[in-house]
Amino acid sequence: MRVCVIGAGYVGLVTGVCLARIGHEVICIDNNKEKIKLIKSGQSPIYEPGLSELMIAAMEKGNLQFSSDIAAGVSHGEILFIAVGTPTLPTGESDTRYVEAVAKSIGTHLDSNYKVIVNKSTVPIGSGDWVREIVLDGIAESQKSLVLSDDESKTPTAITVNFDVVSNPEFLRQGNAVYDIFNPDRIVLGSNSEKAIAIMQELYAPLIARIHAKDKSLPPVPVVVMDLHSAEMIKYAANAFLATKISFINEIANICDRVGADVTQVATGIGFDSRIGSKFLRAGLGWGGAYFPKDVSALIHTAEDYGYEAQLMKASVSVNQHQRLIVIEKLQHELKILNGKTVGLLGLTFKPNTDDLRDAPALNLIAQLKHLGVKVKAYDPIVSQSGLSHGLSGVIIETNPEMLADGCDALVLVTDWQEFLKLDYTKILQLMNHPVIIDGRNFLDREALLKIGFRYVGIGR
Repeated sequence: MRVCVIGAGYVGLVTGVCLARIGHEVICIDNNKEKIKLIKSGQSPIYEPGLSELMIAAMEKGNLQFSSDIAAGVSHGEILFIAVGTPTLPTGESDTRYVEAVAKSIGTHLDSNYKVIVNKSTVPIGSGDWVREIVLDGIAESQKSLVLSDDESKTPTAITVNFDVVSNPEFLRQGNAVYDIFNPDRIVLGSNSEKAIAIMQELYAPLIARIHAKDKSLPPVPVVVMDLHSAEMIKYAANAFLATKISFINEIANICDRVGADVTQVATGIGFDSRIGSKFLRAGLGWGGAYFPKDVSALIHTAEDYGYEAQLMKASVSVNQHQRLIVIEKLQHELKILNGKTVGLLGLTFKPNTDDLRDAPALNLIAQLKHLGVKVKAYDPIVSQSGLSHGLSGVIIETNPEMLADGCDALVLVTDWQEFLKLDYTKILQLMNHPVIIDGRNFLDREALLKIGFRYVGIGR
């Protein structure tokens, strides 16, 4: 099938590459010409395991193209994905200007061929109807322009409506996005058009049948078909629930610290309950990234727009903000006065296997440490090599863990990169001023670190 993905950011790029991988003819459109130039040279603008290899292979095969020409993209695609960003405004609501601009442009360039317009961006509930109206506005302006350029005395013809809008939320985990595309838990399709739903099911047929799954005994992927508004709500509800689950276990961890319990054992015990499950029960420095904060905030704002106060979600956000600075309390307990001390951060990104620093807990931690007069050093497997600097002003970025440890009064594990399990902690200990390590993810081998002489401090342990 012919597919156009508008927006070559995180969601759009991964979606476009993976759809090309399963055999569709895909063109990805982005108005950032430098990004398009970079991609055409064979370089991915984002770090995501396995993505670059798939992207290059699909480009070489000829079924994946990149362009800044949205008219060409709309003409090419039977299915048009809107996958642009919807960042959070200061009010807490989603900024939908980019979605509006794309929808208007689609309408301007639509021809008489039937199209399925897919909201892949996480958009406020009701956006499917809104996008439809914006597309119609674009069609009307285009037809009016054509009439005026031909003969100002003519009356515009009736608007031809030959498209449907579908909500198809994404559930990609950064660092696991390629895997998630090929191994989805479910595919959600929201529309009142049976024709559009049938086309989307055809598009996803290889994924539904798990053609690329390693375990061929798995049943087909569930396809959940519903109305537009319910589909739009699902992504917000899923992320709000997961964020709340993390905040819950972090609050339990803080109580464990005070009563002498170990939250890792508590999480194991409650995780066996089938009603609860073991996932997202790891206490730490809280959630961050581009999606949880944005989606929870947008849902809180939507509730307020309709006269409801989302108290549980507000509490989840409050717990999360407090949790990001729990390390400060632990450092003060171990080192007393922090002014003049040197603290090294192991990891900066909000989670492993990504280069994303958006709303990373590390940024809050850095700001507070600098406020308290601490010299901050950091090492991250991706950031240290990439030259990223957003939010890292005044931070010494080291290129290896040994240089990080040299002269530190304490180390803080911020991101649970696998390579941090394999470091030579005996050598690291010898380079430090004080043998203090704060494990902000309960990730390291506590007994091994205690044995070689570290003062190990976890979260809720």
